[in-house]
Amino acid sequence: MDKLIRLLTIDDLSYLEAMETGIKDDYVIRIFEKLVTGDNRLYGLFWRDKLVSIGGYTIFERRFAMIGRMRSDQRYRGNSLSSQLMVQVIEDVFKLPDIQWVGANTQEENLPAQRVLQKLGLIEHSTLQEATTKNVSSLENGARAWQEVYDLERKKIWINQLYVKTGAIFPYECYYAFPASEELFPEEKLMKWSFYENETATRVLITKTDLKDRYYLHTVYPWNDLMEQEGLWETIATAYRKLADYVVYETYIWMDLTKEATQSLPSDHPFVLPSSWILYGINREQRKT
Repeated sequence: MDKLIRLLTIDDLSYLEAMETGIKDDYVIRIFEKLVTGDNRLYGLFWRDKLVSIGGYTIFERRFAMIGRMRSDQRYRGNSLSSQLMVQVIEDVFKLPDIQWVGANTQEENLPAQRVLQKLGLIEHSTLQEATTKNVSSLENGARAWQEVYDLERKKIWINQLYVKTGAIFPYECYYAFPASEELFPEEKLMKWSFYENETATRVLITKTDLKDRYYLHTVYPWNDLMEQEGLWETIATAYRKLADYVVYETYIWMDLTKEATQSLPSDHPFVLPSSWILYGINREQRKT
């Protein structure tokens, strides 16, 4: 058999290491064992016993799946291998009865990946700018930090108002955002996340700890008026210092910003702004039609 698509296991690492992807220090190789266990799956397309394309998915809260980790051997490109593989991946993930939505992220300048996702039937949802920094003191003006919200019911009110009722895109983790639904916000998550209200209770800031390549204070603020709300940056700075004092490893602030929010920042802002990420996705009902 010339072509075979199957799930990869830890025993397939040597096949992956033999691929010529052009990616130096590929994290997929470094964390390969994690990507083939737990809520992660990685598939491989083999051509004449050589691994020539990979891709997979991760499941979140049993209802959401994010596909990605697409890699192709440069020697075999131009044969729609990634598309063939990911068609199988999407078919398999939708066979899981609890999965309601499948999505993927790609950087704004990665046009080949966008074409693959569009061929797969995924619909563009939003564009978010990753913004990271270790110091927001230049944005502070001495205002009072916002009041922390401890009441679970109050947290639920904010989440329902801003996300569940609107279906807005919610940055669930660094790199992973989803169209909001109730399943995305179990009580145990809301109890762990920190909520802060401004004095008039018209704005809320949500912070949570995330670990990727390093620790992040993942900061969610769903408005574009970053420079108009007194105390916002003082609140972020206070929450960041609290996390940085607790964690012994390198720690950063991470925000997911719209283009409008990014443009509202002053020219000397402290954020590192790599390429924006475009979120694509499709739910079970859309796929049926």
